[in-house]
Amino acid sequence: MAAAQPTFAYVIGHKNPDADSICSAIAYAAFKEAKGERGYVAARCGNTNARIDVILERFHTPLPFYLNDVYPRVNDMMVSNPLVVQEDATCAEALGILDEHHVTVLPVVSPRKRAVGTLTLAQLGHFFIPRLAEPRAMRQVRTSLAYIVKALNASVLHTVDEQKIEDLFVRIGAMDVGTFWKISERENITPGQSVIILGDRRDIQQRAIELGVRALIVSGNLPVDPAIVALARQHHVSIIVSPHDTATTAWCVRTASTVEGLVERNFTALNPDTRIAEVRKKFGQGSPHAMMVTGEDGQLQGILTKSDILKPVPTRLVLVDHNELTQAVPGADEVIITEIIDHHRLGPIATPQPILFINEPVGSTCTIVADLFRRHGVEPSPDIAGLMMSGLISDTLLLQSPTSTPKDADVLAWLERFADIKAKALAKLIFSSGSVILASPPDKVVRSDFKIYEEEGVRFSVSQVEELGFDNFWQHAKTLNRALGELRNDERLAFTCLLVTDINTQNSLMLVKGDPEFIRRISYPHVEKDEIFDLPGVVSRKKQLIPYLGSLLKEMTAEGVTPTFRGRTKTPFSKAG
Repeated sequence: MAAAQPTFAYVIGHKNPDADSICSAIAYAAFKEAKGERGYVAARCGNTNARIDVILERFHTPLPFYLNDVYPRVNDMMVSNPLVVQEDATCAEALGILDEHHVTVLPVVSPRKRAVGTLTLAQLGHFFIPRLAEPRAMRQVRTSLAYIVKALNASVLHTVDEQKIEDLFVRIGAMDVGTFWKISERENITPGQSVIILGDRRDIQQRAIELGVRALIVSGNLPVDPAIVALARQHHVSIIVSPHDTATTAWCVRTASTVEGLVERNFTALNPDTRIAEVRKKFGQGSPHAMMVTGEDGQLQGILTKSDILKPVPTRLVLVDHNELTQAVPGADEVIITEIIDHHRLGPIATPQPILFINEPVGSTCTIVADLFRRHGVEPSPDIAGLMMSGLISDTLLLQSPTSTPKDADVLAWLERFADIKAKALAKLIFSSGSVILASPPDKVVRSDFKIYEEEGVRFSVSQVEELGFDNFWQHAKTLNRALGELRNDERLAFTCLLVTDINTQNSLMLVKGDPEFIRRISYPHVEKDEIFDLPGVVSRKKQLIPYLGSLLKEMTAEGVTPTFRGRTKTPFSKAG
């Protein structure tokens, strides 16, 4: 049976990625490739922005592969191009496949590869088990003489309509010629439906031919008198010579039956895009061992067995620039995370096995990836070096962010040796590449570099955009306010913030949507009551803003305030009790 699809490891940043997330994913996949490790693919979960597009264009790099989610699906776990039989195949053919390939179920298809049912070893076994209460059924086979010849590897002396599929009844011609036909008469079996297996008994051969049986099968490669052959031609009776003894011949003729009548046609077809989590519910007690996977046209695409869904999921993830599942591509918790390369705080994440986890308190993930190149003696190409510089410069605001470290500066200088551009020139290109606020609709702006957090049991989000001045923000403040409120309701968050950072002055404005009680506690100056705050000197979400918001939540919890989301028209907080 054909193997499942090959395994890939997607190197992917957080949802709604920023430049560091995209660039570090591309660079780490290139690092793996340079070390001879195959199968690592740079990916993204979200749209890019004008800044990222400028960076990728400058360094001649295509967008990473887009992943909407990584939920394991039938298509990931099924056996593609499985072994099949057509519905006019013989039991011998089906048994041969089952025995040779050690499988217990076969899809049955039409000549155009449409799924028509399944055939199991148990069904075939039931067909061959003697049914003493039904002797007539034990002798019945639906087949053709051509199939019988093939099953026996027999030689043909004379055949008539050998391709015709018909219901035949097999008899052994071992009794006296006087009683030979009485059983068939008693069971109302006509000569034209009868196949007689016998040896070199000329009297029975002649009697059967004169009755006009459908075929004689002479066992043991015994010779047949030419006169008998001539008589058979005269009466339109087929004569076949089997190389086997009589008992084996009778068994082989039984295997020449077509599987058409044995096929289980009441089957469950799966869509290849169905999530494995949903399929597991269908594989309950008493369910079939395997289910066929079909396209919209009914054509067979694969087969999924109970054992397949117990196998390890083939999808592998390397998380870069994040380590919290709330920020990861949907479905990350259902696949295998093999590595994490990050520079943020540790979030609640568990893996079923040990993994490579590199977490450093530096200004960007690209700093960590570039340092891996350096420590392993791998020289990055000019484009890869430029991408890592871009991620580092974007996340540290050209080393001006409070998250910047001496290592960031050291790595940036090292990367300049390989790139075809200097850091200051690249920073100018990046930060003048266009306004996210002007280039995107409000609902996209508030999801730009958007991350969901959880502190003190409260789910909230912070988005961040970087601008050259605040003019563009003020022109669109009202529409951004509405979009941020919609985002809060869509994601069912206690509150949500948009941090707009001015790269020139290293200051930020913060737009907040949430409960008035929470907003009241924000100590930064109000620019507009209960909506926009001035955050002088704040440029880092992870090092400055998140710790501050966390302190407010701890304060509320200590006072007995229970933060929850209560819908569009109600506040997200209420006094306990």
